[in-house]
Amino acid sequence: VVSGGGRRAGSLAGLCCLFKYSSCFSAMMEKFKLTHSQRRFLMDCVKRGGTLPLQCQPPSSKPPVPACYPPACKPRRLPARPLLRPAKVCQAGDAYTREKFKPQPRRDLEKEKQRLQNILATGKDEVEQVVVQTREEEIPEPDRFEELMNEIQERREFLAEMEALGQDKKYQGIVLTEISQKMHEMETIDKKRSEEVRKIMTKYFPGGNKSNLHD
Repeated sequence: VVSGGGRRAGSLAGLCCLFKYSSCFSAMMEKFKLTHSQRRFLMDCVKRGGTLPLQCQPPSSKPPVPACYPPACKPRRLPARPLLRPAKVCQAGDAYTREKFKPQPRRDLEKEKQRLQNILATGKDEVEQVVVQTREEEIPEPDRFEELMNEIQERREFLAEMEALGQDKKYQGIVLTEISQKMHEMETIDKKRSEEVRKIMTKYFPGGNKSNLHD
């Protein structure tokens, strides 16, 4: 038999234990930042002496909505046999269009005979090569002596034009120097040609009058 004092002491010890447990539990809920409804739900579980849930979810909250997944794509079933196109569809397209006949170039029978003869005679397939000889027109080399004469004439005409414009003194020294150089080149060419003519005359007419060649 338990006396009244013993019951009172036991109830006080239980209240102290419950107070300590509640204080620790409140600190934990504060640490995890639970909402008011979640805290009330957990405290009710503790007071009832039941086990705590693995996931804290208040009774008033709605259950989680299950994730919706798109339906699996079913493979398209192929027909048992291939579908045939109607005749009108084929005729409307290019199915009935025939390619135009393109004749191949004819072979030269004479060339084929010659080719076979070459193979039988030499054992080789020799291709006849036709050499086309083109005559090149002989372009005579320009005569340097005549070129110099034309260049001198051009400079004289240029100097006359400048004299008419009153600018002959500006170009006179340069033009006269060029004319003098070209005349000197003409004299050199003339002497060279005279020497060549003298050699030819001496070669073909060794007994001729040499004095006439110097005139």
